[in-house]
Amino acid sequence: MFSPFERMMAGRYLRARKAEGFVSVIAGFSFLGIMLGVATLIIVMSVMNGFREELVGRILGLNGHLNVYAQVGPLYDYGAMVQKIENTAGVESVRPMIESQVLVSVNGAAAGAMVRALSRQDFSTKPIIADGIVAGDIKTFTDNNIAIGAEMARKYNLKVGDTVTLLSPKGKASPFGTVPRSSSFTVSIVFDVGMYEYNAGFIFMPLEAAQKFFLMDNAVNTLEIMANSPMQINQVKDDIKFAVGEDAKVYDWRDANKSFINALNVERNVMFLILTLIIIVAAFNIISSMIMLVKDKGKDIAIMRTMGASRSTMLKIFMLTGASIGFAGTFFGTLVGVLFATNIESIRRFLEGMTNTDLFSEEIYFLSKLPAIIEWEEVAVVVGMALVISILATLYPAWRASRLDPVEALRYE
Repeated sequence: MFSPFERMMAGRYLRARKAEGFVSVIAGFSFLGIMLGVATLIIVMSVMNGFREELVGRILGLNGHLNVYAQVGPLYDYGAMVQKIENTAGVESVRPMIESQVLVSVNGAAAGAMVRALSRQDFSTKPIIADGIVAGDIKTFTDNNIAIGAEMARKYNLKVGDTVTLLSPKGKASPFGTVPRSSSFTVSIVFDVGMYEYNAGFIFMPLEAAQKFFLMDNAVNTLEIMANSPMQINQVKDDIKFAVGEDAKVYDWRDANKSFINALNVERNVMFLILTLIIIVAAFNIISSMIMLVKDKGKDIAIMRTMGASRSTMLKIFMLTGASIGFAGTFFGTLVGVLFATNIESIRRFLEGMTNTDLFSEEIYFLSKLPAIIEWEEVAVVVGMALVISILATLYPAWRASRLDPVEALRYE
């Protein structure tokens, strides 16, 4: 595509002399701009991919892929419904469960929390909980023993064996009105699932104890369903709706987290567009440096044209000169971005140690560590986009060089 002569001339123009130092400085800034733009885009997109993967993974690990709720009141005859759902194609498991809000009271301090009650067998089949136990034993998940998150334990200064009081909004009627129902429970398990929201505001309780506490004898208020493929559950959802009929409503994890997932997608797309502007700005620097180079090399262009060089040769020389800046910036930007994204958690801890600040707060970002997942298809898109922009930036200056009239350029020489 490029002859040895064209490659030689492009290489010479990239190695500017002292008299052309300013052109070289602009070219250097163009290289740095493209390198930083590509690296930043890869890093940010990798971090956002990591956020999405971690958050969705933890949401799916703690919540069902689909949930069945009764239209009115609790589900009393849920055994037959469970059997129908289990016989549905694509369903992996069904967990009868009670889900309700309570008020947690410990030594005069009180705050709201969400209770999820299920049998010990079902509780043990949640890997994210079973693997996240930091104190206690899953075998003790019986009777009036409960499991709380590590952040709730820290907030109330609780440990295994301590007692907490839970108040249910469903109380008993009395001459003085409805009195909230309260009961004492023993902390037997402390878990850490890596998400602040669940560590601080969720309590897991044995199903039998919850049925007594919430006055739901032999009943539940939701069925938690795990599907074989959580990303492709439309058909499973339709089949479950047909199985339960009008007795209950079916919601999937996308319905429950629709605003959250949409916000992640919008933020991801907007960040991609914004950071692409960095590469475009760097491409304008290539245009300006190449225009200055063409103006400075007018006499050289005229001499080469009079010696037989064609317009296409001039075009390719200056395209190769400008594109080399973009190609080099893209290569080193990709290298820096991939290395940074791969070691981003170590870099974060190093910076926190140096500055003695909390750069990644669990309360704000919901996760206990900074995730990053490199998707090579996205990296290829970023690299391809940067290369195309770099080539486009050279077209006008190279066209100007190819259209230069040798007679006009040498008239006053």
